[in-house]
Amino acid sequence: MKECSTLNEVRKEIDLVDDQILELISERSKYVYQAAKFKNSIEEIKSKERVDYVVNRIRHQALMRGLSPNMVSEIYRKMIEDMVEIEIAEFKNATSL
Repeated sequence: MKECSTLNEVRKEIDLVDDQILELISERSKYVYQAAKFKNSIEEIKSKERVDYVVNRIRHQALMRGLSPNMVSEIYRKMIEDMVEIEIAEFKNATSL
């Protein structure tokens, strides 16, 4: 992490981090599209066990990094919810062909 000397510099660095976060979300989303090919049902896509595993894992990682586990888990739950909808649409597309 870079030590900044002005507020503008801090803001520039935050913008760069935001760009990296968006790139990683995009990459994650592409894997979600791939995952749909391996699922056999919508229930499998909505797997509560998998969601709980991911959220618990990420909460632990947040604690290890000094972040709020509640904030991180809320972000992840929303992201997973939206990506599950993408995966369901992809699954329906694949099964309708």
